Amino acid sequence: VSASMGVTLYPQDRADAEKLIRHADQAMYQAKQAGKNRYHLFDVAEDVAVKTRRESLARIRRAMDQREFVLYYQPKVNMRTGEVVGAEALIRWQHPDRGLLLPADFLPVIGNHPISLELGEWVIETALCQIAEWRSAGLDIPVSVNVGASQLLQSDFGERLGALLAAHPEVPPGHLELEILETDALEDMAQVSELLHTCRNMGVSFSLDDFGTGYSSLTYLKRLSVGQLKIDQTFVRDMLDDADDLAIVEGVVGLAEAFRRRVIAEGVETVAHGELLLPLGCELAQGFGIARPMPPAELPDWVAGWRPDAAWSSGGGRVPSRGELVALFAEVEHRQLARAIEAYLAGERSAPPPLDAPQCRFGHWEEQEGRQHYGAHPDYSSVRELHHRIHQMANRLVEPEEPRSEDDVRAGLEEMHALRGEMIRKLRALLNDEEAGPAPSRQE
Repeated sequence: VSASMGVTLYPQDRADAEKLIRHADQAMYQAKQAGKNRYHLFDVAEDVAVKTRRESLARIRRAMDQREFVLYYQPKVNMRTGEVVGAEALIRWQHPDRGLLLPADFLPVIGNHPISLELGEWVIETALCQIAEWRSAGLDIPVSVNVGASQLLQSDFGERLGALLAAHPEVPPGHLELEILETDALEDMAQVSELLHTCRNMGVSFSLDDFGTGYSSLTYLKRLSVGQLKIDQTFVRDMLDDADDLAIVEGVVGLAEAFRRRVIAEGVETVAHGELLLPLGCELAQGFGIARPMPPAELPDWVAGWRPDAAWSSGGGRVPSRGELVALFAEVEHRQLARAIEAYLAGERSAPPPLDAPQCRFGHWEEQEGRQHYGAHPDYSSVRELHHRIHQMANRLVEPEEPRSEDDVRAGLEEMHALRGEMIRKLRALLNDEEAGPAPSRQE
């Protein structure tokens, strides 16, 4: 004979006597389900969370019945040519009391719940209807839809997708693209690989979303027959100030090229992001710097009026040299150095960044490939001197021989920025001088 006990504590459990007994009873059954011969404490916070989720699911169900969900569309463009290559469908909840809600406000509630499957199918159906409506009005662009793991791994997903496509014969299957998360695709590689093959036979294409945030195995990339890699916005957004993120973006572009996949960057928020992506070989992009997600009625006029920024289109079809990439990395790396020092002096980081010139990527290039290819060129010495002056100023700011005022620090940072700008100008001149020698190889 064994005993199972359920316990709730008062006043932590703010309930009357009847509810206290009921809560203790619930806890006792959980003790039995856990294997008997033990006790279980009633979790007040968990009980509240369960009730809250139950109420939220009921409200989302009502929202679906009352057609409160809508799709917004964010354009995807070729930054160099100006072509609008597609749009991503993004779900929104037009809440009658709280206004327009973003997916983060409601999608986590329905994760792994049957409602998520129903809502996911509604998104595909609505996107197909929108493609048909746009085509009849003269706008012929593909639309991509996000598909979660719970929907993708349903045994009848291929059949249901085929039925949705058959219900819209006026929409070419190639106009529908399904975006799957890298981590979702790895849950059951064999099943996902087979499913991708089935859907591709229907004409539907796939994109691997948030690429770089999961395992990013080359074997997985080989086995997954996706047509496009989407560089995660966290890397794109920070690539202007973080040389590591810039290196990741360059690496993903290189992988896409090696595996003959298209590549698109999300999170392009400024013209500067595009200016940095284009020399890396990434022409396709989406983000707030191009357009925010918009209602479907607004997209045709936006497409008709959109033109790429002059800084993006001025390069034409020219392929960037390796020298240009060296200059890009040097500029980002030393901008990152100045900002890291500023954050350290402001108490926003506990340790200073590496300060010695040979420790940085550009220092490595300077002492090896740079010296080999350009060591005899007069501009090489100027670039090298400016580089070392930047790091000397960094050391003086972090480890001053005597206390420095805020004005001194500000002046030192401004000098670092000025030295960086002069170094990059001379570096570009050096690398573009055809008489200097062969183009340097890709940075390590």
